[in-house]
Amino acid sequence: MTIGVGGSDHATELSKLSNMTINVSPIEVEEFQARITKATSLMREQNLDAIYLNAGSNLYYFTGTKWYASERLVGAIITANGHVEYFAPHFEVDTLSQFIKVPSEINSWQEHESPYLLVAQVLKKLGLSQGVLGIDESTPFFISNGLNSLLPSFDLVEAKAVTAGCRQQKSQNEIALMQTAKDMTLTVHKAAARILRPGITTKEVEQFINEAHKKVGAPNGSYFCIVLFGKDTSFPHGVKQPKALEQDDIVLIDTGCQIEGYNSDITRTYVFGEPTAKHRQMWQVEKNAQLAAFNAAQLGSSCGSVDEAAREYIANMGLGPDYETPGCPHRTGHGIGLDIHEWPYLVRSDSTALDIGMCFSNEPMLVFPDEFGIRLEDHFYMTEQGPVWFTEPSFSIDDPFGYHK
Repeated sequence: MTIGVGGSDHATELSKLSNMTINVSPIEVEEFQARITKATSLMREQNLDAIYLNAGSNLYYFTGTKWYASERLVGAIITANGHVEYFAPHFEVDTLSQFIKVPSEINSWQEHESPYLLVAQVLKKLGLSQGVLGIDESTPFFISNGLNSLLPSFDLVEAKAVTAGCRQQKSQNEIALMQTAKDMTLTVHKAAARILRPGITTKEVEQFINEAHKKVGAPNGSYFCIVLFGKDTSFPHGVKQPKALEQDDIVLIDTGCQIEGYNSDITRTYVFGEPTAKHRQMWQVEKNAQLAAFNAAQLGSSCGSVDEAAREYIANMGLGPDYETPGCPHRTGHGIGLDIHEWPYLVRSDSTALDIGMCFSNEPMLVFPDEFGIRLEDHFYMTEQGPVWFTEPSFSIDDPFGYHK
């Protein structure tokens, strides 16, 4: 039997868990203000007069304002000189003001009025009657279209050079928050492996993982959770009707949580019982491909070269090539931070140079159609010395969590 898999139950494992967030420090207002300062520098480089940030992760990143995107415009303008103006429906102003960490005026509009006209009026008040306005790339079309219709003297362009330009290099505070989240999820993975038994359903495991994430300190439990058994593991993001666990099934669990908005995202694959010879061989290929990607992640190298390193190794093992299966059907990894998938990406087409503070998943999954899949996913961040793992990769197929290493 695989070490650390099975032999316990839901209640026992939940009772062993405790809060792991005691020393968590949220992002302070000084860091939000420093982000705005960096944004203004990038705006000047890109010849942008202002940027619009829609409700969501970009608004939070720069202003500390946690708000959900909806059919009503809620957002902020940041000008190239660092001035901030907020926008919200009038009935939301008192609530929104409780979430804002970088204080400034909230401009409001009544339900029958145009929020896009209000943005135009505020820009004019700030001395901007024409120019270039960067639009947060997550902004829905109806908002960007509405702004475009009432700002005819502005060129509207994507603000990604500013948003991603700031967000893709994490601070030490951000890395510390992600480290905590990832440590929590790995602890939950270990507990989830121990509750497995023949006949357990994916829903039972998902429920446990959600409760376990809450027990270790994630207020909202799991941010997401994928649990797959047997042949279902050959579908990277799951199936419509997942099967219950049987003896000697391969198990794939991919889950994560959020701490102060920052994400974890870890996948473990192992066998409930005894692996076949093919399981063993391909599990090691997956682990080696993950290591090939990690070793290729050097400062100044392109994100694409990391993907190519993993894919070249997989092809040399007689799989693929490229995205063909049996082999790796998707990119090697993604950036991570306030969004679980964010720029830059470890994919052949991404020429972004690796730099200090960038954070990535490393998950060159192997898929054997209608047979099984293996995904080992850990994350690393870039330092002056090169890549550093957030979590130690899975040890072996017989001892995935390294209890007897």
